[in-house]
Amino acid sequence: MQRRQLLKAGLGSMALAMTPLSWALPAREEAAWLYSAVDDPSGGHYIAGVALDGLARFMIEVPERCHGGCLRPASQQAVLFARRPGTRMHVLDGDSRQLFHSIAAGEGYHFYGHGVFDTAGRYLYVTANRLEDSAGLVRVYDADNGYVHMHDMPLGGIGPHELKLMPDGDTLVIGLGGIQTHPDYGRVKLNLDSMAPALMLMDRHSGEILARHEPSHHQLSCRHLDVAADGTVIAGYQFEGPEWETHPLICRLDAQGRFSELALPEEVTVTLKHYTASVAFSREANSVLVTAPRANRVLLLDALQGRLVASFTLPDAAGARCDGNGGFWVSSGQGGLYRVTPGTATPELLTNLELRWDNHLT
Repeated sequence: MQRRQLLKAGLGSMALAMTPLSWALPAREEAAWLYSAVDDPSGGHYIAGVALDGLARFMIEVPERCHGGCLRPASQQAVLFARRPGTRMHVLDGDSRQLFHSIAAGEGYHFYGHGVFDTAGRYLYVTANRLEDSAGLVRVYDADNGYVHMHDMPLGGIGPHELKLMPDGDTLVIGLGGIQTHPDYGRVKLNLDSMAPALMLMDRHSGEILARHEPSHHQLSCRHLDVAADGTVIAGYQFEGPEWETHPLICRLDAQGRFSELALPEEVTVTLKHYTASVAFSREANSVLVTAPRANRVLLLDALQGRLVASFTLPDAAGARCDGNGGFWVSSGQGGLYRVTPGTATPELLTNLELRWDNHLT
């Protein structure tokens, strides 16, 4: 409790600035950060910022557990979203390391933990649920006008999760999980027998559904994804069916719009325990990294050939982000922050903290 009180009071200077692993306010000139939702050992919920040198850090307490985030182009703002079925998104100012604004989903709605900006940084697109009919929506907010809610675009399905902007700047790609939830029942999944997941493309201007690609099994919930510079999409599934069944857990939409599911070796698929988490493309190569927390592994894939390149052991592998040099940062739910570099034998531990990272890095 003393630690949490110090953090809430503004990261009191003397008590927290004694060692490189302490939580300390960074120097003003430092600009490169990883943001993530985290929980402390007592279960408190925070947004954390960790400098890329692994030394300076800060934490902001929030009222509910958060999940994914996105950066606002041409600004120092980042937005982190409450985890399903949460009802808030939080705008962080990267210059001051302070909470700039919190926006409520509004009565009758909740968020799914993800959003993305347009290239100009004005419009924010957020996946949401309308409770009265469980309709999956993309909600549009105007960041230039205090993040006011503009309108909703229906997806014709249930449970949209992560979304990204395609390289054309006009198309959204959306993982539709297919799972019905309601805040009255927490995270209980209410429709496992009638799920209808998909990987979808939407025109962000008109809301027109441009494509809908269905997984090979109706209980393969399409959740997390990333997009390469050429428009290739890799998405991960979470299988909600019987434990003894084995199904592909990764799909690909190539730059020509062809949809397929990747056939990993069966012994690898079995170890994943029906669950993938974060997906991140390298910006320097055709490689993509997928985390698998239940398997304590990260998978390195060749995105063009759709094949497994390497599989690394990493405890409770959580969030993933490219490092700009052909490798990746990967967080662990057990507190570690790692660098994974293709061609190396094991992930490099950068730092280890007394907290639980959530499944995404921004």
